[in-house]
Amino acid sequence: MKIHMEVSTTPIDGVLVIEPRVFGDHRGFFTEYWSQPRYAEVVRHEQFVQDNLSCSRKGVLRGVHVQNPNPQGNLVYVLYGEVFDLVVDIHLGSPTFGQWYGVTLSVENRKRFYTCRPCAPSSL
Repeated sequence: MKIHMEVSTTPIDGVLVIEPRVFGDHRGFFTEYWSQPRYAEVVRHEQFVQDNLSCSRKGVLRGVHVQNPNPQGNLVYVLYGEVFDLVVDIHLGSPTFGQWYGVTLSVENRKRFYTCRPCAPSSL
């Protein structure tokens, strides 16, 4: 199978940085936006069932939030501009409990950030 994305692990178990393969030339670029079979290979314990769009003005902090009693994994990417996205490990008993990891996502780098459950995501 061809490599359609690079997947990097982070210090927090289950949190991934995903870089899709991009094909570009003088006209622009093409990248695969979504492929259920490919993401099923990467995130085996998560079945994506909902897609949301959030738009924030410059400087807006979306606070660390916890989803209880039904936590969800998140796959975050940017359609316009740039965001610093982070996640805090809130899994009791985890060796990284209380630690956070963040990544800059932008239109230019086209990175995607997957946060597992139970983690608390935030963005700026």
